Amino acid sequence: MRRLNGAILLIASIIILILGYTFYGRWLARKWGIDPSRETPAHTEYDGVDFVPAKPSVLLGHHFSSIAGAGPITGPIQAAIFGWIPVTLWVIIGGLFFGAANDFGSMLASVRNKGRSIGETISESMGPRAKRMFLILAYLTLILLISAFASIAADTFDGTTPDPSQNLTNGMAASISMLFILASIVLGILMNRFNLSSASSAVVAVIILLICIVIGMNHPIYIPGDVWIWVLAAYIVVASVIPVWILLQPRDYLCSFLLYGIIGAAIVGVVIANPSLSLPGFTSFETKLGYLFPALFITVACGAISGFHSLVASGTTAKQIDNERHMLPIGYGSMLIECVMAIIALICVGILYSNGNMPDGTPTQIFAKGVSSMLSSIGLQNYEATTYSLVILAVSAFALTSLDTATRLARFMLQELFLEKDQKPSDLEGAKRIIVNPIVATLLTVVLGMTLASVGYEKVWGLFGASNQLLAVLALLAVSAWLGNMGKSNRMLYIPMMFMLAATLTSLLFSMGNRIGDLTSGFDGVAAVQLVISAILFIMAVFLMAEGLKVLNSQKLAKRGENA
Repeated sequence: MRRLNGAILLIASIIILILGYTFYGRWLARKWGIDPSRETPAHTEYDGVDFVPAKPSVLLGHHFSSIAGAGPITGPIQAAIFGWIPVTLWVIIGGLFFGAANDFGSMLASVRNKGRSIGETISESMGPRAKRMFLILAYLTLILLISAFASIAADTFDGTTPDPSQNLTNGMAASISMLFILASIVLGILMNRFNLSSASSAVVAVIILLICIVIGMNHPIYIPGDVWIWVLAAYIVVASVIPVWILLQPRDYLCSFLLYGIIGAAIVGVVIANPSLSLPGFTSFETKLGYLFPALFITVACGAISGFHSLVASGTTAKQIDNERHMLPIGYGSMLIECVMAIIALICVGILYSNGNMPDGTPTQIFAKGVSSMLSSIGLQNYEATTYSLVILAVSAFALTSLDTATRLARFMLQELFLEKDQKPSDLEGAKRIIVNPIVATLLTVVLGMTLASVGYEKVWGLFGASNQLLAVLALLAVSAWLGNMGKSNRMLYIPMMFMLAATLTSLLFSMGNRIGDLTSGFDGVAAVQLVISAILFIMAVFLMAEGLKVLNSQKLAKRGENA
């Protein structure tokens, strides 16, 4: 098949995504009744900790940084084994009609429900039993995400690998990332206590960002990856319980400039270098990942649709929305920026693919090599090592922002599991009151996540992909049910919901079959755990979908009765 130029692929993808935002995104906003005159939970439920109104530019930085993680890089790079055509089509179609609609709808449902999570939306539509099952599933998924991204971040910071040059790069990324945390606290105080304007905040953030990069690149930290696991554990414990304006908001805002910069540089590199993609358009329906269906739609994950996004949208972001008109660019638009990241990651694989073999290295290294090589070819060859290090840093920033957000969300999920609607932790007694304590709930979450992280992300990613996409299915179901109860159009979510349900259940069946095969040749602890988790996910998915479809069907019958 004729090779495609990377610039053509990227420019065409961006144009389609912009058109999708302009027409489909705005159509959804009209259909769903976005109302700028309504007060949001950030004002009506303000508590100075979780419910805090944020400037749209700051919240966009938080939301995009949180939902992106390493997903739009890791997923598409792994799925590239099927070829660039199926990955590109899924990223664009999935992003516009599946993922962005899911994120936007989840955010709207939460904002209209006092900032409560998707779990509470499910409770009102399908009952408390369905809510509890969803929260257990969401909590399990967040544990898997924390373990996967902690493992990825620790590997990225590992300064004791056999490769000295990689140690230097990792050491610089680690040093800069730690400086970001301290700088974010300073930025948070400046933005909130001195009420800096959006322009002033941006200038201060860029200056702080440059200072951290210069210091960090000259003073790398060399610490083993297994030590980093527990350093990161300590960080996310603190990040999960302190007010969002102190660390979460400013840190994500600060990192967003680095991420935007890397995306911008990568776009310039692709357009000017115009590299030819050695990766075939299509390879095979069956690869080491499995069959094209469902493997492609599970592996790409965050690059097209993600249940984690719905948790962020309805968890932290919905509590900080200052005005409903900000939901379209933040909720719908952030997903499309992530789609651009996914296409760039795919292009990186395409230019490094050689002699029928996928490029060596982790997805993070492949992405960094691809971007730095393109920038090198347009006159920055003397800075290839620097650009490589900065891209590694950007990916670690993605992972860290998802880590601290996921931990806070997991704490919310665990607390909601024991709390009834409008009930407070102080209303409980005994063990329940201890568990819902923010610090205790966070510690339980972090210990579980970091213990699992010690086995490595490659053993967790498959399970995360399936549980994450299952969450997306249930989020689409919850939003559909909520929209139906509100008398709003929800049919545009039916196809995404049913398609992802089929992909997820098929993936879980394949996974269970593979694990049973592994166990028949001898006991394997990891395979046994994966089998149990896959079975639990499958059973919960079937139950929740059955409950949800009953609700949607009753809504349809009621509507027919009204029209009769």
